[in-house]
Amino acid sequence: MERLIFSFITTLSLTFVIIPSLVKIAKEKNLYDNPNERTSHKGLVPRLGGLAFYVALVFSLSFWFNFSDYPQMQYIIAAMTVTTFVGLKDDLIGLSAFHKLMGQLFAAMVIVIWGGIRITSLYGIFGVYELPEIISVIFTIFTVLVIVNAFNLIDGINGLSGSIALIASLTFGIWFYLLDPHAPMAFLAFSLVGVLTAFLRFNLSPAQIFMGDTGSLLLGIVISVLAIQFIEMNGNIETQYTLQSGPAIAMGIIIYPLFDLLRSFSIRIAKGHSPLRADRNHIHHLLLDNGLSHDASTSIIVLFNILIITIVFVFDDLGIYFLGAIIVALSLIFVFLLKFFIKKRKKKSTTL
Repeated sequence: MERLIFSFITTLSLTFVIIPSLVKIAKEKNLYDNPNERTSHKGLVPRLGGLAFYVALVFSLSFWFNFSDYPQMQYIIAAMTVTTFVGLKDDLIGLSAFHKLMGQLFAAMVIVIWGGIRITSLYGIFGVYELPEIISVIFTIFTVLVIVNAFNLIDGINGLSGSIALIASLTFGIWFYLLDPHAPMAFLAFSLVGVLTAFLRFNLSPAQIFMGDTGSLLLGIVISVLAIQFIEMNGNIETQYTLQSGPAIAMGIIIYPLFDLLRSFSIRIAKGHSPLRADRNHIHHLLLDNGLSHDASTSIIVLFNILIITIVFVFDDLGIYFLGAIIVALSLIFVFLLKFFIKKRKKKSTTL
């Protein structure tokens, strides 16, 4: 317990100390995120916040964590290193979508193949239980890539990606801690909570710094590990905290990034574009383009995600199928209502 608290305090403190230095360096070296037709900010804002994530997490894990208790942590750090430098290159000089995807793929392979962190069962979904090893490896790598790209895509307005990741890591962390106060995943989750708590101080409007791809890719890697281990431990451990619908609840905890990814990719494919092509079809763009501020848009989305998390935990006993259907239905209703009220607002403004 003490080490977990010390790790949280360490990541919180380091992030608070590092970010002002990064802002100063970015200003001196002219390392800004220049506005373009897709961005939602107007001023020159540094986008190196993800470096603080990496330094704070790696230092804290190296200093406080006992690797002999969980040797796989070294592979998690290795994957974090890969995504950090892939994201840093993209933030500084640009990187093609293909090369960025290859970097993500390598990081996922490090976690799954060398780290042995895998989804080993579908827990009865489509009548499938235990997965053959090769299928388990491929499916888990795909899952990691989906989550990493989901967090990368929602990093478009102040506070959004950091807030969603904070809620997810806190939710996972509390569950892991209740399961076992010494659980390695609780340590990792609360270390990330410390990082994000400090980062949001500088990222909420008016933003002093962005996390950039350096941060969003790293967040995706860490959250994907937490989600996979959450699913596995719910399927393999029987305690008073074991949940019946582990996969559906994991999906509910990170529903907004996953749903926004599915929605934006579907729109791009329907238009005949590559799903990796950047555009302004995300839900946060929908809110911004219709007059809402960054803070208001982020608040609406965060409240929606918290609502889904509450529902999935309360109705865990409904089972994976029903709970999954409820999550998808509520997500569709959420977007429908947003469009309805936005259309109503537009109609009202034109009649005035």
